[in-house]
Amino acid sequence: MLSFEDVLAARDRVAETARHTPLDYSHTFSAMTDADVHLKLELFQRTGSFKIRGATNRIATLSPEERENGVVTASAGNHAQGVALAATRIGVDSTIVMPEHAPISKVKATRSYGGRVVLHGEDYDEAAERAHEIEREEGRTYVHAFDDDYVMAGQGTIGLEIYEDLPSVETVVVPIGGGGLISGIATALKGKDEDIRVVGVQAEGASSVAESLEKGHRIEREGVETIADGIATRTVGERTFAVIEERVDEVVTVSDPEIAVALTTLLERSKTLAEGAGAVALAAVTEEKFDYADDETIVPALCGGNIDLNTLTNVVMRGLVETGRYVKLRTVLKDRPGALEELVEVLSAQQTNIYGIEHDRTNRDVAMNDAEVELDLETRGPDHVEELLAALRERGYEVEVLV
Repeated sequence: MLSFEDVLAARDRVAETARHTPLDYSHTFSAMTDADVHLKLELFQRTGSFKIRGATNRIATLSPEERENGVVTASAGNHAQGVALAATRIGVDSTIVMPEHAPISKVKATRSYGGRVVLHGEDYDEAAERAHEIEREEGRTYVHAFDDDYVMAGQGTIGLEIYEDLPSVETVVVPIGGGGLISGIATALKGKDEDIRVVGVQAEGASSVAESLEKGHRIEREGVETIADGIATRTVGERTFAVIEERVDEVVTVSDPEIAVALTTLLERSKTLAEGAGAVALAAVTEEKFDYADDETIVPALCGGNIDLNTLTNVVMRGLVETGRYVKLRTVLKDRPGALEELVEVLSAQQTNIYGIEHDRTNRDVAMNDAEVELDLETRGPDHVEELLAALRERGYEVEVLV
């Protein structure tokens, strides 16, 4: 099993490539939770995520023959970039298989780092099947995204940094996909201090570890569905699961809406952009998915910031909906002069900002002398939404909340 000494050895190998990322005390999230929250900003790492650490450590251990034959891997995006850059830096050819629907920003970045990208399959697991075929066909060395001791050890250097920057840390919260990151971090932290608690977090739509721990053995989900594409794996690794069982204290799950709220709040209040997988640890803290004491020193690991801009737009909008900052309504008006003006007067009296109005006289579900109206509105929170709905209904409007 992965050892503390493996992580220490990895630190020397990755030192020239991976940055020592900041550990930042957050007034905002400390006030929100009554805890002492410090954000491990691994999203400022080279390539935008922690994956460069494990990839660099693994590729540094290749034999001369393996370097000559090149490497291949499968990845949803962040590991792809890490392998491409780490291989290019030492002159090793790399082929990266990514799911067909991988974020375009991650595909472009991987190519820019020198990797040959092959798009295949619906998810990570199908991409991995193709990558293993290429491994056999071309004699390349497969660099596993998580189930490899060298990869785990490289990721574990984050744990060393957390402890050195904040020896008083009590709880570290870490995202889990295949388990490589948390295996390395838990090994590093427990090697420093057995009393440090390590909490793992998965998305509800990709909760293979939580389900595996509950059943007492590794399980594979039929599919995954989450905005946190960086941790969207059907199953945890065999080697990583053994480490998680022994060294991780608790594993919890968060929903996509909770991830969206954490991502949006982080962006708005801390001016820090995370991807979905990068925000799950913070979501687990702010949504109190595990018990912690007032003033407990907690470090959520924000592990990646490579989010596609189209995805970001959707996630931020969902975050605004969940926090009552945006609402879409439908109602019906009499099709006569002044009817729309009367509706707008109610909205104005409630200090509601109108993003857009769609006025439809042709809908067959309304009377001939009526018009359906859909409204996109900016609101100030859940209470404001309820006050607005009450005011509209008091004036006789039948209102349906669309989002």
